[in-house]
Amino acid sequence: MSGGLIFHDGGGAVARCTRCGAEAAGPCARCGAPVCGDCCVLTEGGARVWAICLACEDRGGRSLRRGWATVLGWIALPIAALALVVGLLAWLQSN
Repeated sequence: MSGGLIFHDGGGAVARCTRCGAEAAGPCARCGAPVCGDCCVLTEGGARVWAICLACEDRGGRSLRRGWATVLGWIALPIAALALVVGLLAWLQSN
């Protein structure tokens, strides 16, 4: 799925909600499964509003904070490790 709403003109196959089988409005922001408007909730705490299926909400709630913390960790930890290595090398070179 492309990540956006699914439009159809009556000619092609229609994506169905994995929970109830109704016509899907778009994919879940976490698992990517197609969901209808009745089987999803909107996220909280992000810059954009995303739809999350009820199964993903049961597992992790509506907040995307854990996802953002993971992204920041993947960025900040390597930078901190490189700064530590550079500092250690500078200290060793000065001795």
